Amino acid sequence: MLQTQTQLFMAFLRIGLFGFGGGPSMIPLVHQEVVKRHAWMDDEAFADVLAIGNTLPGPIATKMAGYIGYRVGGSLGALNAVIAVIGPIIIAMIALLGLYARHGDQRWVQGMGQGVVPVVMVMMAKLTWDFFTKSRASLGWLVTLVMGAIAGGLIYWLDVHPGLVIGAILIAALLRPESQQATSETNK
Repeated sequence: MLQTQTQLFMAFLRIGLFGFGGGPSMIPLVHQEVVKRHAWMDDEAFADVLAIGNTLPGPIATKMAGYIGYRVGGSLGALNAVIAVIGPIIIAMIALLGLYARHGDQRWVQGMGQGVVPVVMVMMAKLTWDFFTKSRASLGWLVTLVMGAIAGGLIYWLDVHPGLVIGAILIAALLRPESQQATSETNK
């Protein structure tokens, strides 16, 4: 129990320390810790948590930390993971806003934020590729590309909130009738 709580705290502390750029940049770090390093869940479960987390209000990093912490270590694990992920953020915000208030006109201060952007871009691209590969394996090329194009069109061109798009897909999946083959296999 103590070992699990320690692992949870350290995993989400690393995410909180290195998740520059906010929630979206933390998602690949959460994936690395939760799926690859500790194997607390597989890619499919992680994608489900991410999808459902995106449909709910609030920061994605704290929602994921709370759920994963609860799943791995119960109520104490949820509290532990949330504190670990937000602690460094709170301390960094206080320190950086103080620094910015004093030295905001300095080039080196302005360059700090700009220097992180390419790294976050690469992290998000890798996560996107991983999700594309998983989607292609389960749905096929055509369905993956069509769903991606429709979702992209709704989100970027029609300005539909991503949570609504994900929610609609989840509802459609829940309401989809089972195929005859799946029904006949479960009846055997």
